[in-house]
Amino acid sequence: MASRGTSSSRNSSTKTRSTSRAASSSKSTKTTPSKPRGGSSTRRTTARPAAKKAGPNPVLAFLGAVLGGLASGVGAIARSFGGAAEDVDPKLRRDGVGLFMLALAIVVAARLWFQLPGPVGSAIEVGVTTIFGSLGVAVPAVLFHGSWRVLRHPRDVDAAPRTGMGWTLITFGGLGLVNVAAGLPRPDDMPALRDAGGILGFLSSSLLTDLMTAWVSVPLLVILTLFGVIVVVGRPLHEIVGGIGAVLSTLVERPEGEEDERPKKGKKLKLGVDVPYDTPLVEDDAEATGGDAYDWEAAETDVLVREPEAEQPAAVKAPPGKRRDSLPPPEHTPAPARGEQLQLSGDIVYQLPQDNMLVPGSKPKARTEGSDRVVRQLTSTLGEFEIDARVTGYTRGPTVTRYEVELGSAIKVSKVTGLADNIAYAVGSNEIRILTPIPGKSAIGIEIPNTDKEVVSLGDVLRSNKARNDHHPLTVGLGKDVEGGFVVANMAKMPHLLVAGATGSGKSSFINSLITSIMMRSTPEEVRMLLVDPKRVELNQYEGIPHLVSPIITNPKKAAEALAWVVREMDMRYDDLAAFGFRHVDDFNKAVRAGQVKLPEGSERVLAPYPYLLVVVDELADLMMVAPRDVEESVVRITQLARAAGIHLVLATQRPSTDVVTGLIKANVPSRLAFATSSMTDSRVILDQPGAEKLVGKGDGLFLPMGAGKPIRVQGAWVNESEIRDVVAHITAQLAPNYREDVAAPAAEKKVVDDIGDDLELVLDAARLVVELQLGSTSMLQRKLRVGFAKAGRLMDILESRGVVGPSEGSKAREVLVKPDDLEELLVNLAEG
Repeated sequence: MASRGTSSSRNSSTKTRSTSRAASSSKSTKTTPSKPRGGSSTRRTTARPAAKKAGPNPVLAFLGAVLGGLASGVGAIARSFGGAAEDVDPKLRRDGVGLFMLALAIVVAARLWFQLPGPVGSAIEVGVTTIFGSLGVAVPAVLFHGSWRVLRHPRDVDAAPRTGMGWTLITFGGLGLVNVAAGLPRPDDMPALRDAGGILGFLSSSLLTDLMTAWVSVPLLVILTLFGVIVVVGRPLHEIVGGIGAVLSTLVERPEGEEDERPKKGKKLKLGVDVPYDTPLVEDDAEATGGDAYDWEAAETDVLVREPEAEQPAAVKAPPGKRRDSLPPPEHTPAPARGEQLQLSGDIVYQLPQDNMLVPGSKPKARTEGSDRVVRQLTSTLGEFEIDARVTGYTRGPTVTRYEVELGSAIKVSKVTGLADNIAYAVGSNEIRILTPIPGKSAIGIEIPNTDKEVVSLGDVLRSNKARNDHHPLTVGLGKDVEGGFVVANMAKMPHLLVAGATGSGKSSFINSLITSIMMRSTPEEVRMLLVDPKRVELNQYEGIPHLVSPIITNPKKAAEALAWVVREMDMRYDDLAAFGFRHVDDFNKAVRAGQVKLPEGSERVLAPYPYLLVVVDELADLMMVAPRDVEESVVRITQLARAAGIHLVLATQRPSTDVVTGLIKANVPSRLAFATSSMTDSRVILDQPGAEKLVGKGDGLFLPMGAGKPIRVQGAWVNESEIRDVVAHITAQLAPNYREDVAAPAAEKKVVDDIGDDLELVLDAARLVVELQLGSTSMLQRKLRVGFAKAGRLMDILESRGVVGPSEGSKAREVLVKPDDLEELLVNLAEG
């Protein structure tokens, strides 16, 4: 009984404690959910004291402080040497990363360079050589260099993705080449693999070599390595090659003062055709320096405005605080007479047109309220995006104004170029163009169209100092550049030009300016022109001028024959140059005028200087549609060889597609002029780069002369029809055209008997089928004669050479030139050869 009572009292006390504990728990945790009644057990919750927040481990804190101080000290020492930025923001420093790379470099170098003994050193060597092979010895040097760059120039870490990719490509390419040279060891022979290219070299070389042999894998690995070098250096390949060439040229350069000791055999004419660093653009010493920078701080603005070239004499200075555009424009002095050009062969006196026949253009303005407003908009946009940059000035052109933006220190150029859409939105124009940088300046150029555009007159361009000081007969006026300076080019130095642009972009206006410049500056004995106008309405106003070698050609088929005549004329000129020992037609002409060219005994020929021949094709696409093979062949041959013969080609088209401007034509026409195009693809066809799709049209173009790295933005000169009529009337009243009768005559067909060979029967059968069916189709010959495509094509070429069918017209059937009534006579002629 006693035990039972004890048990009862124990139970009751337990219940009392649990009840009080539950009550206290309910008070302290009122939101604790209760278990369902059907549960197997009841969870008891008790109030626990809040845990105290553990403080930092003093040992780890001490070690972190020591390492941080050590890293900062090492970084400060590395940056203390000259050339590094010592005042780097602590947030941008990478001292810890640099210290880690330095420590790793020391450990790896201790084994690979100094043979650190012990198992740790052996493990390091095995690990490094397994990955990098025999080139693992260079790993410490790479780590030392990386730590040095991180400590001294922490901002360069931003370019780590690009340089890391470059080093990865170099590593894979170089180790792959080492592995191929070592005989392609496999992972099953690890000692040999460690002595070769390691695992990385095996990965980059084994698959390529197994699939395509070493003759293919080695060039691919070399290309991979070179591409990695280009990525690391961050410069284009042509700049790298140019730098190497400059270094090599200094090694072989002739010492200063050393003269060319060549035997002198009598006095000869001074020949100056080839000039170093020559360019088609005509430069003038007075204008090449550009206009003066005008300080507008007196007018309470910080914009420097560049004065348009040749519009204000150098002696005239605007007083401080006075607007330059309030000064009156200077009057042009009359151009000096070119007396040596007035006397033609015989007793004919030729008078060049007067300058006043071409009217002046709009008065240029150095500064306008619209340009100042754009400066404020650009400054506000840069400030809104917190970019440390400011607009330091602008140069106003006739159509667009270039605003110069200088960046602060440590500001990426991409931050400004990435705001192109925002800048376009701010200034209200979607035709902006950004130059990074402006050629010759450490500044970004933002070109924005003017709201008040100016008219560039051809008369102003030809009256400029650049045009007057250059007396070459083929010097023509192009227009004005973005800085307001006149752009004048020498067609003889281009030596050929490709012009393209969409309808209404200014292509026809440029052709008019080109031809008018020739008429204004050159006599018919200096320059002759061959004009091809398949559209029949663009160039008809020049009909009858004495500079033409033939009437204006409007038939595309005759245009192909005219181009073939140009090829024959070129060959004839080269025959004379080779026979008399000259390299250029200019040298030949000088010698002829000086009477130093002697003809063979008994020759009745009368030598005369060769004039320059300028061939202008206003629409190349129409010619390529009719006779693409013949036109391309003639154009390519002319552009390859005709420069020394004084023959120059201008090809214009409004459809710059690859089937019109073929790769062969582009490769041999080095100078390009692109007006506004409808797409970036067309711009790339013309200029090999984008940009023309952002032009504003109406004469706004990009001129890329031969040898230039970047195109020049030019507003083309304008000449109206009344001016052209006056100039044409002036010159046609003095002299009638002297046409060449052989220009439009077809070239003699070459008939080669040996080209038939043993296929005479097939040729006769083919001729019979073509004439009877009146169908000049290669596929028809394949079916009827049961021959292959190559044989059928050869048969068709033979029939073309015999005058049976016409030239190829693409996918269309050839025209049959022989009637069925003349078939028997044709077969007899073919059989007799």
